[in-house]
Amino acid sequence: MLVSLTVGKVDAGVTIEFPSILLPPDISSGSIVDITVARNTASEAAAERSFRTLQEQILAAFGAAEPVTPNLSCRNATQTSVVLEWDPIQLATADLISLALYRNGQKAGNIPKPLSMHSTKISGLAVDTEYTFHLVLRTTAGTYASERVAVRTHKMTDLSGITITTGILPAAVRDGLTRAVERIGAKIVDGVRIDTTHFVTTEGRGIQWEKANELNIPVVRPEWVDACEKNGRILGVTKFYLDAVRFGMPTGEETRSPGGAAAPPAQLQKDLPPSPANGAGSSSNPLSPSRPNENEARKEESVDEADSDSESEASEIEDDEEEQKVRSGGQDEQKILAEERDQQGLAVRPKPAVDDDDGEKEDSSGDKGGKSPGDGASFQDVVL
Repeated sequence: MLVSLTVGKVDAGVTIEFPSILLPPDISSGSIVDITVARNTASEAAAERSFRTLQEQILAAFGAAEPVTPNLSCRNATQTSVVLEWDPIQLATADLISLALYRNGQKAGNIPKPLSMHSTKISGLAVDTEYTFHLVLRTTAGTYASERVAVRTHKMTDLSGITITTGILPAAVRDGLTRAVERIGAKIVDGVRIDTTHFVTTEGRGIQWEKANELNIPVVRPEWVDACEKNGRILGVTKFYLDAVRFGMPTGEETRSPGGAAAPPAQLQKDLPPSPANGAGSSSNPLSPSRPNENEARKEESVDEADSDSESEASEIEDDEEEQKVRSGGQDEQKILAEERDQQGLAVRPKPAVDDDDGEKEDSSGDKGGKSPGDGASFQDVVL
């Protein structure tokens, strides 16, 4: 009986216990058994061939392709932002660990959903500054880093980075906007994208308008492009938001009276002196008391009789006094106004003998029943 045993290590000083199951059935105690041991090279060769075949199958299935190094590029740059994009990540049979973006050699963060996201926007950059970016792909098959991409943000006068998506616009406005965009070197794209910098429209509705709001893209009026072209530099969008109230310089309708002549502000009207010709000699003078005494009635009659004689003199005196008002101020101006009122019969009280401040205090402490004149002057309290 030939018994073949596979021995891992043979040591002469170690007793090998032979399993009794392999002994011949007719032996007894004291029997001598011859055991022949030999190497089976044929079986070894067959096992080696089987192992190599399995390794080749594994290599063909899992090791023929390896992950591809990311290919990073710059899609667009503005004064304060950069839009980067890269080819879809190819992992072959490896598993993804992470995809990180580095800026100037420092990790800026991991890219969320790297298998479906192929672009990103970096904002908050400095104007006219150079940056370097690269991607680092980590997989179960190894780590792969992309080439470094150098990007320089634009100057304020460089408008080539403006990317506009248009919304609802009249045909004439759209044509003018297209020509203005071409002149400044910007571009118009179809649909809202990650590199869209401004959404230009005249009406706040539509699918693209809603998408622009979701992505926090500034929604501005076409006047913003015209203003950038006129100033030769990019401008802020605060005053050009679609929903912004258009505050500005007062228009002609706001500053003109119903008759078409420019009307001065209310405060300026208060400071103007009373017009000499308005109500002069009229019996409905608002400065007249409600119950004039006999002396005041006589004074009014004498003023009425002298009105016709002093009409031509009043115009000359008015011109001279207007020039004096420009050159003088304070007490002189008040004195001239008081003399003018006395000459035209518009004042019924005596000329105050104190300074302007005292006169104003006396006015405020006088009769509250006085009426303001109808020519716009702010005579609210009159002492009679």
